Amino acid sequence: QVQLVESGGGSVQAGGSLRLSCAASGSFLRINDMGWYRQAPGKQRELVTTITRGGSTNYAEYVEGRFTISRDNTKNTVYLQMNSLKPEDTAVYFCRAYIVGSSNGHYWGQGTQVTVSS
Repeated sequence: QVQLVESGGGSVQAGGSLRLSCAASGSFLRINDMGWYRQAPGKQRELVTTITRGGSTNYAEYVEGRFTISRDNTKNTVYLQMNSLKPEDTAVYFCRAYIVGSSNGHYWGQGTQVTVSS
């Protein structure tokens, strides 16, 4: 059974930084695209950033230049470095990965809370 487990969330003041991690575990062949999404209270889940297995990245305009996604394929882990955080970045952050194995498909982590105070 494949699991994605996020860590690194917390509370920070505006202008601060946080680093999120998401590790995949279980039985599978490989992980293709990985990404981070977020959901603020009362809002729909939205894309933050994605990264391909080869390292190509894509960012939503509202985090471009402040957030950096990276991954370590040897550890089946994706990271999100968040700098210059703003109160509007407050949300539950979820990682998602496309897993190739006995059952191909997208898997989600359970989410980690990020709170940015002004």
